[in-house]
Parts: sequence; structure tokens; C-alpha cells
Amino acid sequence: MASNASRPRIGITTYLETATWGIWERESAILPRVYLDAVAAAGGVPILLPPVGTDPSVVEILDGLVVAGGCDVDPGSYDASPHPETVDTRPGRDDHEAVLIRAALDRDLPLLAVCRGLQMLNVTLGGTLHQHLPDVIANDEHRPAPAVFATTEVKVEPGTLTARILGRHTTGSCYHHQALDVLAPGLKVTARAGDGTIEAAEVEGRDFALGVQWHPEENPEDLRLFTALIRRAS
Repeated sequence: MASNASRPRIGITTYLETATWGIWERESAILPRVYLDAVAAAGGVPILLPPVGTDPSVVEILDGLVVAGGCDVDPGSYDASPHPETVDTRPGRDDHEAVLIRAALDRDLPLLAVCRGLQMLNVTLGGTLHQHLPDVIANDEHRPAPAVFATTEVKVEPGTLTARILGRHTTGSCYHHQALDVLAPGLKVTARAGDGTIEAAEVEGRDFALGVQWHPEENPEDLRLFTALIRRAS
């Protein structure tokens, strides 16, 4: 394996949440370790990007960007009123990630957006979200129980970056109750679940700007998306 000095530097957005360790309970910048492990296993160096002191110029020291999953996107970001089920939002994180997404796209920095990250990609570019997917598909199969991932079968559009990485079919670990609704200009759908839910989309005219609605970091046996990101970042 190459030395760390020559490995691509991959920024990953993080949360601000109350965390506990030892005798302490403090607001902290946190991220599930599986993201770090996925980036490192694919050959990159993970760099955490907390939603504090946001500066778009940080992309100049990065070779790639991962926009991580997390809580609901604030519906005010796309001029909608909150649904009763939209109860856990972080507008400051939304603003932070929107700045980084725009900066990455302006620089054509390789970008992988995960779950909420795909939703933020769509909203940042002018799209909207279904705030509560069970209202649309009449079930909660994409979020079967608290902290339980669903296994979702995904059909991929041929001739897309998504298909070149994953083939025509794949499975993903899903945990979400929101999804893309009105697609943003310049974004194209590249994969759907059997119920029609948009599962992946790409930014047209960019070398590598891809979002997926599932959580590829949850499957260490299938790092194809992270490996493709690192290869492009190299």
C-alpha cells in the first residue's frame, strides 16, 4: 500500500451532537467510524469536516468529498413547511454541506453523497424532497425499525457512472424516511428501488459527482463506490 503522504485526502462531513466519553458529556463533532474505515480501506486518508467555521476553500486541500448521512434536511431549505414526521433537523449542518457541495462541484472535485447527502445534493441544486416516504409508497420498508437497516434491491440505469461502478443491479443498506421528489436541474436519476424510490443520481457535466440513497459504508465487503471515488481522486 502507498504511504499516507501519497494517498488521496477525502473530506467527510460530520455531525454536531451531544456525546459522552469517560466522565464527560459535551457537544462534539462526531461521525460513525464505518465512514472512516471505508475511506481508509479503499485507499484514502479521511479528513473530518465539522459544521463549524465553514470555508469553501477547504476543498483546495482535498482530493475528494463524502457528504455523510444523518438527520432530516430542513424543509425550509427547499421552501416547504415541516411535515409532522420531520422533527430532527440541523439547519446549520445543511448550510455547511451546501457550501461544500457547491465548492466541490465548482472545482469538479470527486464527490460521493450518502443517504442524507444525496438529499442535500438535490436540495442544494434546487430540488425538493418527499418529507415522509410512507405517504408516497404506503409502507416504511426503507426504515423498518429504529436503528435497523433495510436491505433494498436497486435497479441501475445502463450507461451511467453508477452502472459502471455497480452494474445493472445491486443491494444497499437503507435507513431513511425521506427521499428525492422534484429533481434538481442538472441532476439525473441513475437508480431506483422496486417501489420507484430514487436510489441514486448523478450531476450531469461533472467527472464524478454521485449520490446514493443507501449506506455503502455499512458493507465492508462491498467498497466499490468508495474505491471508485478514491481512484478518481487519485
